[in-house]
Amino acid sequence: MEELYIFALLLNEEIIPEESYFKRLDELFLGNPKNEILLNLEWETNISEAMLYIKSQIDGKIFNDELFGTILMEKIKMYYENNPNIKIFADKMYLLWKSLPETLQRKEPFFALCYADDPLSWGDEEQTRELYEHMMNYYKN
Repeated sequence: MEELYIFALLLNEEIIPEESYFKRLDELFLGNPKNEILLNLEWETNISEAMLYIKSQIDGKIFNDELFGTILMEKIKMYYENNPNIKIFADKMYLLWKSLPETLQRKEPFFALCYADDPLSWGDEEQTRELYEHMMNYYKN
């Protein structure tokens, strides 16, 4: 469920195209056609409603923060490498941070989504990039 939640979050912030979310949903459903949650999501075409449904189905006791973070950072890194405009990237990352569950917002590496763009306000693009790159590599060590 963590992976599908990531796809929904990224789609909601227009970081990935709609096709990516629905393709991954289809793959997951075909791999597990008896999963009622995936079946319900197959029928849901409104991404906002799908996100609410996914959030309601996530069990905080078994939610894997590390799996979620690893996949999210991979997807963010792909977006970062394909979008050279750091200001646009930073704006999207802040919006992404705001849409994360509160239980993750204050944890590293997710918290960096909130503050990594601060150095841009005084023209320090290099420091901003360093903060984002450190965040994206958090799970590599």
